[in-house]
Amino acid sequence: METSRFLLPGQVAVITGASSGIGRAIAQVFSGAGATVVLAARGAHRLFKVADELKGMGMNTIAVPTDVTVPSQLDALIRTTLVEAGRIDILVNVAGGTPPTAALAVSDDEMMEAFRFNVLSAFHLSRAVAPHMARVGGGSIVNISTALSHRVESGFVAYGTTKAALNHMTRLLAREWAPKIRVNAIAAGATRTEALEMFLNVEGVEQEMVSRTPMGRLGEPEDMALAALYLAAPASSWVTGQVLEVDGGAPGSVWPLPIPSGLE
Repeated sequence: METSRFLLPGQVAVITGASSGIGRAIAQVFSGAGATVVLAARGAHRLFKVADELKGMGMNTIAVPTDVTVPSQLDALIRTTLVEAGRIDILVNVAGGTPPTAALAVSDDEMMEAFRFNVLSAFHLSRAVAPHMARVGGGSIVNISTALSHRVESGFVAYGTTKAALNHMTRLLAREWAPKIRVNAIAAGATRTEALEMFLNVEGVEQEMVSRTPMGRLGEPEDMALAALYLAAPASSWVTGQVLEVDGGAPGSVWPLPIPSGLE
């Protein structure tokens, strides 16, 4: 078996949301696999801290502060990558998220912002990198989605709806860009990130979520990073248009906190 097919020597990977959580873990794993990683996130201080950590371990790293909701900054990210790294082989769209909110409390503007953050940013970057990937012989795009894109739970209409759109966009782009560019997604289960930690601090929440997960623990950012490595690497060269569920085997939502609908 060729374990080298899980390595990324000489490849350049653009990773959004790379200053923490899943994005940071993907940057670490991809760097360890031999890729030059281009880190993008809004918070410049934290972003450069991650870059310095990787550089301190001898990794090839470029940090580009980027707000993915601003198209001009996305274009600047791609320009900077091509100037400094010369090519783009992999794109991982991690940045996204929408806090749990009852549907009646979600305004039209908030729903549009959720689409801008969770779908449009990934589409804009995917459209921008595709021609460059095709010119270097192909590439891989990995979108980080969520289990709530196909499961139902109160309070997640904006988040779940937009991530469901991301899933289908993944399939549509995969069909249109095959065989040169593979496009896949990861439907992440409950993962121990900063976004989740604030809820895990509520008494009993973590225990309840773990009890609903057959694997008996929450996901870690590294779990998602290793799945992303598989989808980005030559090991998955016959895989495209797929939404890989990485959720500890949970058959349904593990969210334990009630969010009143407002119709009571």
